[in-house]
Amino acid sequence: MDTLSYKTISATPATIKKEWVLIDATDQVLGRLCSKVAKLLRGKYKADFTPNLGCGDNVIIINADKVRMTGNKFETHEYLRYTGYPGGQRAFTPADLMAKSKKATMKAGKHSLFIKVVKGMLPKTKLGAAQLNNLYVYNSAEHPHDSVEVKVIDINKLK
Repeated sequence: MDTLSYKTISATPATIKKEWVLIDATDQVLGRLCSKVAKLLRGKYKADFTPNLGCGDNVIIINADKVRMTGNKFETHEYLRYTGYPGGQRAFTPADLMAKSKKATMKAGKHSLFIKVVKGMLPKTKLGAAQLNNLYVYNSAEHPHDSVEVKVIDINKLK
């Protein structure tokens, strides 16, 4: 048996191939969808995954306002944040974040609910922050990324 033929493949910045992936969030459960999106952003579905490099894809999510949560979590689940001052703990629900994403003052492609959920599933490093910048979420079916070649995938087929 030739042991030299079994070499570990590590990606380098020159060999990384980033793709654009389009996902439709209609009637998808938020947590299950976002866990698969986090894997796509990290590049875990690729054969040459390297944990210390950003080898993940750029992900576009459309129809984000049609995502669902199981049970009554949309109104009862609470996220917490802290301002840093005494008595500065703030609580908000996914419904609050969904309403915030529909305001005209929100930056296009940045959906606060999806950012909050996916950010918790990525590494808490500079690389994780850079990978989160590759996520674009839109409430409607239109998106401004028509100039790039986008691959439409069915998120239910991924593990």
